[in-house]
Amino acid sequence: MPTLIHPTAVISESANLHPTVQVGPYAVIGEQVKVGAGTTIGAHVVIEGPTEIGSGNRIFPGAAIGLEPQDLKYTGVPSGLKIGDNNRIREFVTVNRATYAGESTVIGNGNLLMAYVHVAHNCIIEDSVVIANAVSLAGHVKIESKAVIGGVLGIHQFVHIGKMAMVGGMSKIVRDVPPFMLVEGNPCLLRSLNLVGLKRAGLTSSDLAILKKGFRTIYRSGKPLSEALKELELFSDNKYIQQLHQFLSLSLGSKRRGPMPGKMLKTARLEEPDY
Repeated sequence: MPTLIHPTAVISESANLHPTVQVGPYAVIGEQVKVGAGTTIGAHVVIEGPTEIGSGNRIFPGAAIGLEPQDLKYTGVPSGLKIGDNNRIREFVTVNRATYAGESTVIGNGNLLMAYVHVAHNCIIEDSVVIANAVSLAGHVKIESKAVIGGVLGIHQFVHIGKMAMVGGMSKIVRDVPPFMLVEGNPCLLRSLNLVGLKRAGLTSSDLAILKKGFRTIYRSGKPLSEALKELELFSDNKYIQQLHQFLSLSLGSKRRGPMPGKMLKTARLEEPDY
């Protein structure tokens, strides 16, 4: 059986690689790195620990995974990075560990991070997320499952992006993006439901009809958000409306950026949070 480790790769004795892991030329894998079965690590990739990487991942040339966070609060503690299964991490992607001991940056399963994506400390990316080229996630950003992020944009720290949301390319994202919605622009505004993405995800015509009612209630009625959320409870037997209601309610809480405004949903300008 041919060797799966290129002879120019530098791998720490304390790294734990499954026998089926492939490592390309000049890759560097440091201490406390664990890599699961069938993962491919390309040429010139650098991985530092503590980092756990699951099975079936493809990490393309030049990526830098698990390096210390770009955070002045970092003191050298052994914080973590956890990456699930079947992710594609393209050329020159950077993924940083968390800031404090016992914390982790987390990437789930089946995600595509295109070239030059940056994932900062303490970010959470759930499952089946697509992030296009040259996107920068600041610290503590959370992206829920099946969201699609267009290219060449920045996402402010502590922003949450809901499931099946679509963010248009070259947008400026400083507020939470509710699930199932399409946002774009600079300044960014919520434009409509992400109908194409929702149909591709298999939502039924009845689910889409109820989400359209919810969208109009929140973003087209001209009512205060608190009042619109109360009306949204009338459709609470639908799981997608429940998810939308919960997301918006939490977005109004402390240490959150607040929901993305739309055409008729005006929200107060945010003060810089004291985190």
